[in-house]
Amino acid sequence: MLVLLMWLIKLSELLFDWHLSFLGVYPLSWEGLHGILSMPLVHGDLKHLSANTAPFLVLGIALFYFYREISVRVLIGIWLLSGIWVWFGARGDSWHIGASGVIYGLSAFLFFSGAIRKDTRLAALALAVAFLYGSLIWGMFPDFYPKENISFEGHTGGFVSGLILAFYFRKKGPKRKQYSWELEEEVDEDEDAYWKLKNTNTTAKP
Repeated sequence: MLVLLMWLIKLSELLFDWHLSFLGVYPLSWEGLHGILSMPLVHGDLKHLSANTAPFLVLGIALFYFYREISVRVLIGIWLLSGIWVWFGARGDSWHIGASGVIYGLSAFLFFSGAIRKDTRLAALALAVAFLYGSLIWGMFPDFYPKENISFEGHTGGFVSGLILAFYFRKKGPKRKQYSWELEEEVDEDEDAYWKLKNTNTTAKP
């Protein structure tokens, strides 16, 4: 739905000759504060939007499939935190637009969350994210793209937001599946603890 909304906004700009860059974030400006909410929905051109569509879909689907219980909170958190980061710390001479910050946040969350949870599925997902989108890391360093008009601050803000939320929600969401032998070991440990406690509390008769 979000991707569809992004495309509808861009098509409206093209059809009606609108210029909606003012819906982005303009750092440390009250008129650019609303962009914290609307920045990810607005893109510079079709190339910009096309480049963001596939990773937003792939990472968004992965988030909602594997982290269904907390997916909405994670997405909102990344959306807001990355926008706030841009408003406070980005260059103040331009409007910052695009969903790249959210994409960086999703990739960081999926990678770090999968890495810190003892779950083979999520660990595999983390590796897949690293393989598919590991090159995104260079987008946080302006020296690698000196001639590109890229919001490096938005990329960095999104990445940091995803990292923060991965640790914040580390104990919430999907739980690691326990296998039968692990359950048997827990039962054995509980029985051993029970007999030890019983023997400790038993008083020998004279």
